[in-house]
Amino acid sequence: MSSEDSSREETPRSTGPEEGSAAGPTGSADGRDAHEERLVVGLVRGIHGLKGAVRVEVLTDDPSRFDVGSVLHPEGRPDPLTVISAHQDPPGLLVRFAERATREAVESLRGSYLEVVVGEPLPEGAYYWHELMEVLVRTTDGEELGQVADVFRAGEGEVFVVRGGRRGELLVPAVGSVVREFAPRDGRIVVDAQALALDEPAEESAPEPRPRSRGRRADAGTRAAGRRDDASGSSSASGR
Repeated sequence: MSSEDSSREETPRSTGPEEGSAAGPTGSADGRDAHEERLVVGLVRGIHGLKGAVRVEVLTDDPSRFDVGSVLHPEGRPDPLTVISAHQDPPGLLVRFAERATREAVESLRGSYLEVVVGEPLPEGAYYWHELMEVLVRTTDGEELGQVADVFRAGEGEVFVVRGGRRGELLVPAVGSVVREFAPRDGRIVVDAQALALDEPAEESAPEPRPRSRGRRADAGTRAAGRRDDASGSSSASGR
Protein backbone atom coordinates (compact mmCIF):
# COMPACT_ATOMS: atom_id res chain seq x y z
CA MET A 1 0.00 0.00 0.00
CA SER A 2 1.56 3.27 -1.06
CA SER A 3 0.76 6.85 -0.09
CA GLU A 4 -1.01 7.22 -3.43
CA ASP A 5 -3.25 4.30 -2.50
CA SER A 6 -3.98 5.57 1.00
CA SER A 7 -7.59 6.36 0.19
CA ARG A 8 -8.32 2.90 -1.17
CA GLU A 9 -9.88 0.22 0.97
CA GLU A 10 -7.10 -2.31 0.40
CA THR A 11 -6.05 -5.02 2.77
CA PRO A 12 -2.31 -4.98 3.47
CA ARG A 13 -1.04 -8.26 2.11
CA SER A 14 1.06 -10.79 3.94
CA THR A 15 2.19 -14.29 3.19
CA GLY A 16 0.87 -16.17 6.10
CA PRO A 17 2.45 -17.93 9.03
CA GLU A 18 4.76 -19.90 6.90
CA GLU A 19 5.92 -17.08 4.71
CA GLY A 20 6.09 -15.05 7.83
CA SER A 21 9.39 -16.28 9.09
CA ALA A 22 12.63 -16.71 7.34
CA ALA A 23 15.43 -18.61 8.90
CA GLY A 24 17.91 -16.69 6.78
CA PRO A 25 21.22 -17.61 5.15
CA THR A 26 23.32 -20.07 7.08
CA GLY A 27 26.80 -21.47 6.94
CA SER A 28 27.70 -24.90 5.64
CA ALA A 29 28.78 -26.43 8.97
CA ASP A 30 25.50 -28.34 9.17
CA GLY A 31 25.59 -29.40 5.55
CA ARG A 32 23.32 -26.67 4.26
CA ASP A 33 24.12 -24.32 1.41
CA ALA A 34 25.69 -21.15 2.83
CA HIS A 35 23.35 -19.05 0.67
CA GLU A 36 20.25 -21.15 1.26
CA GLU A 37 17.31 -19.41 2.89
CA ARG A 38 14.55 -21.37 4.56
CA LEU A 39 11.12 -20.68 5.91
CA VAL A 40 9.38 -22.48 8.74
CA VAL A 41 6.14 -24.15 7.63
CA GLY A 42 5.22 -26.44 10.50
CA LEU A 43 5.95 -27.74 13.98
CA VAL A 44 5.97 -31.43 14.88
CA ARG A 45 3.70 -31.68 17.91
CA GLY A 46 3.63 -35.44 18.32
CA ILE A 47 3.80 -38.91 16.79
CA HIS A 48 0.96 -41.17 15.70
CA GLY A 49 1.08 -44.92 15.30
CA LEU A 50 4.00 -47.15 14.37
CA LYS A 51 4.54 -46.20 10.73
CA GLY A 52 6.27 -42.85 11.14
CA ALA A 53 3.28 -40.51 11.04
CA VAL A 54 3.75 -37.18 12.84
CA ARG A 55 1.20 -34.63 13.99
CA VAL A 56 2.09 -31.25 12.50
CA GLU A 57 0.91 -27.82 13.54
CA VAL A 58 0.70 -25.96 10.23
CA LEU A 59 2.49 -22.60 10.23
CA THR A 60 1.85 -21.65 6.62
CA ASP A 61 -1.08 -20.41 4.59
CA ASP A 62 0.19 -22.30 1.53
CA PRO A 63 -1.27 -25.84 1.73
CA SER A 64 0.94 -26.99 -1.15
CA ARG A 65 3.90 -27.03 1.25
CA PHE A 66 2.64 -30.44 2.39
CA ASP A 67 1.67 -31.87 -0.99
CA VAL A 68 2.91 -35.38 -1.73
CA GLY A 69 6.43 -35.08 -3.12
CA SER A 70 7.25 -31.85 -1.29
CA VAL A 71 10.63 -31.83 0.44
CA LEU A 72 10.92 -30.41 3.95
CA HIS A 73 13.86 -30.28 6.35
CA PRO A 74 14.15 -30.40 10.14
CA GLU A 75 15.14 -26.97 11.40
CA GLY A 76 18.87 -26.33 11.00
CA ARG A 77 19.56 -29.74 9.46
CA PRO A 78 20.15 -30.87 5.86
CA ASP A 79 18.12 -34.12 6.14
CA PRO A 80 15.44 -34.24 3.44
CA LEU A 81 11.91 -35.20 4.48
CA THR A 82 9.87 -36.13 1.41
CA VAL A 83 6.12 -36.06 2.03
CA ILE A 84 4.40 -39.31 1.01
CA SER A 85 1.06 -38.59 2.68
CA ALA A 86 -0.64 -35.70 4.46
CA HIS A 87 -4.14 -35.89 5.91
CA GLN A 88 -6.26 -33.53 7.94
CA ASP A 89 -5.91 -34.21 11.65
CA PRO A 90 -7.60 -31.20 13.30
CA PRO A 91 -6.26 -28.81 14.23
CA GLY A 92 -3.30 -29.78 12.03
CA LEU A 93 -2.08 -32.50 9.68
CA LEU A 94 -0.95 -36.09 9.98
CA VAL A 95 2.16 -36.37 7.79
CA ARG A 96 4.44 -39.25 6.76
CA PHE A 97 7.88 -38.99 5.14
CA ALA A 98 9.58 -41.40 2.74
CA GLU A 99 12.86 -41.30 4.63
CA ARG A 100 11.32 -42.15 8.02
CA ALA A 101 9.03 -45.14 7.93
CA THR A 102 8.92 -46.11 11.61
CA ARG A 103 7.99 -44.53 14.90
CA GLU A 104 11.59 -44.79 16.06
CA ALA A 105 12.79 -42.92 12.96
CA VAL A 106 10.60 -39.89 13.65
CA GLU A 107 11.15 -39.69 17.41
CA SER A 108 13.93 -37.13 16.89
CA LEU A 109 11.49 -34.86 15.01
CA ARG A 110 9.23 -34.38 18.01
CA GLY A 111 9.19 -30.68 18.89
CA SER A 112 11.14 -29.74 15.75
CA TYR A 113 10.18 -27.03 13.29
CA LEU A 114 9.90 -28.06 9.64
CA GLU A 115 11.43 -25.82 7.01
CA VAL A 116 11.32 -25.41 3.23
CA VAL A 117 13.94 -23.86 1.02
CA VAL A 118 12.79 -20.50 -0.29
CA GLY A 119 11.93 -20.70 -3.96
CA GLU A 120 10.29 -17.99 -6.03
CA PRO A 121 10.22 -14.46 -4.61
CA LEU A 122 7.00 -13.05 -3.20
CA PRO A 123 4.76 -11.04 -5.52
CA GLU A 124 5.23 -7.29 -5.52
CA GLY A 125 3.77 -5.67 -2.43
CA ALA A 126 3.99 -8.85 -0.33
CA TYR A 127 6.24 -9.20 2.71
CA TYR A 128 7.33 -11.91 5.07
CA TRP A 129 6.22 -11.46 8.66
CA HIS A 130 9.80 -11.24 9.88
CA GLU A 131 10.25 -8.16 7.68
CA LEU A 132 7.65 -6.34 9.79
CA MET A 133 9.40 -6.85 13.11
CA GLU A 134 10.52 -3.57 14.73
CA VAL A 135 9.04 -1.43 11.95
CA LEU A 136 7.89 1.90 13.36
CA VAL A 137 4.14 2.49 13.41
CA ARG A 138 2.81 6.04 13.53
CA THR A 139 -0.52 7.73 12.97
CA THR A 140 -1.39 10.02 10.09
CA ASP A 141 -0.99 12.86 12.63
CA GLY A 142 2.58 11.85 13.31
CA GLU A 143 2.17 10.20 16.73
CA GLU A 144 4.56 7.27 17.18
CA LEU A 145 2.65 4.26 18.51
CA GLY A 146 5.61 1.92 18.82
CA GLN A 147 7.08 -0.89 16.76
CA VAL A 148 5.66 -4.12 15.38
CA ALA A 149 6.49 -6.83 17.91
CA ASP A 150 4.39 -9.69 16.54
CA VAL A 151 1.91 -10.67 13.83
CA PHE A 152 -0.92 -13.17 14.13
CA ARG A 153 -3.89 -14.34 12.12
CA ALA A 154 -7.47 -13.48 13.02
CA GLY A 155 -9.93 -15.19 10.70
CA GLU A 156 -8.93 -14.40 7.13
CA GLY A 157 -6.87 -11.35 8.10
CA GLU A 158 -3.81 -10.44 10.08
CA VAL A 159 -3.21 -8.29 13.13
CA PHE A 160 -0.02 -6.39 13.99
CA VAL A 161 0.93 -6.26 17.66
CA VAL A 162 2.48 -2.85 18.32
CA ARG A 163 4.45 -2.15 21.49
CA GLY A 164 6.73 0.49 22.90
CA GLY A 165 4.59 3.63 22.61
CA ARG A 166 2.93 5.69 25.33
CA ARG A 167 -0.41 4.00 24.71
CA GLY A 168 0.97 0.58 25.60
CA GLU A 169 0.27 -2.49 23.50
CA LEU A 170 -2.01 -1.92 20.51
CA LEU A 171 -3.58 -4.41 18.10
CA VAL A 172 -3.68 -3.05 14.56
CA PRO A 173 -5.84 -4.93 12.01
CA ALA A 174 -4.05 -5.19 8.66
CA VAL A 175 -6.90 -3.72 6.62
CA GLY A 176 -6.97 -0.74 4.30
CA SER A 177 -9.39 1.25 6.43
CA VAL A 178 -6.81 1.25 9.23
CA VAL A 179 -3.42 0.97 7.54
CA ARG A 180 -3.06 4.04 5.33
CA GLU A 181 0.54 3.50 4.24
CA PHE A 182 2.44 0.23 4.29
CA ALA A 183 6.17 0.41 3.56
CA PRO A 184 7.99 -2.03 5.88
CA ARG A 185 11.20 -1.99 3.88
CA ASP A 186 11.29 1.78 4.22
CA GLY A 187 10.72 1.41 7.95
CA ARG A 188 7.22 2.82 8.25
CA ILE A 189 3.61 1.83 8.69
CA VAL A 190 1.10 4.66 8.94
CA VAL A 191 -2.32 4.06 10.49
CA ASP A 192 -5.53 6.02 10.92
CA ALA A 193 -5.90 6.99 14.59
CA GLN A 194 -9.67 7.44 14.31
CA ALA A 195 -10.10 3.98 12.80
CA LEU A 196 -8.29 2.61 15.86
CA ALA A 197 -10.43 4.74 18.17
CA LEU A 198 -7.36 6.68 19.32
CA ASP A 199 -9.22 9.97 19.46
CA GLU A 200 -7.74 11.13 22.77
CA PRO A 201 -4.07 12.14 22.84
CA ALA A 202 -1.79 9.82 24.78
CA GLU A 203 -1.04 10.95 28.30
CA GLU A 204 2.27 10.62 30.10
CA SER A 205 1.88 8.43 33.14
CA ALA A 206 4.18 6.89 35.67
CA PRO A 207 4.63 3.16 35.12
CA GLU A 208 2.67 1.01 37.52
CA PRO A 209 4.69 -1.25 39.82
CA ARG A 210 4.84 -4.78 38.49
CA PRO A 211 4.07 -7.70 40.80
CA ARG A 212 6.97 -10.02 41.44
CA SER A 213 6.75 -13.06 39.24
CA ARG A 214 6.97 -16.47 40.84
CA GLY A 215 8.58 -17.94 37.80
CA ARG A 216 9.47 -17.39 34.17
CA ARG A 217 6.78 -17.61 31.56
CA ALA A 218 7.20 -17.61 27.81
CA ASP A 219 5.57 -14.73 26.00
CA ALA A 220 3.29 -16.26 23.39
CA GLY A 221 3.21 -12.92 21.61
CA THR A 222 6.76 -13.41 20.35
CA ARG A 223 6.04 -16.54 18.36
CA ALA A 224 6.04 -14.99 14.92
CA ALA A 225 9.13 -12.86 15.22
CA GLY A 226 11.76 -14.09 12.86
CA ARG A 227 10.75 -17.72 12.71
CA ARG A 228 7.47 -18.40 10.98
CA ASP A 229 6.78 -18.63 7.27
CA ASP A 230 3.94 -16.10 7.10
CA ALA A 231 3.84 -13.32 4.58
CA SER A 232 1.93 -10.10 4.11
CA GLY A 233 1.32 -7.95 1.06
CA SER A 234 0.14 -4.34 0.43
CA SER A 235 -0.08 -4.81 4.03
CA SER A 236 0.89 -8.18 3.00
CA ALA A 237 3.34 -9.86 5.27
CA SER A 238 4.77 -13.36 5.58
CA GLY A 239 5.87 -15.32 9.06
CA ARG A 240 6.72 -18.79 11.17
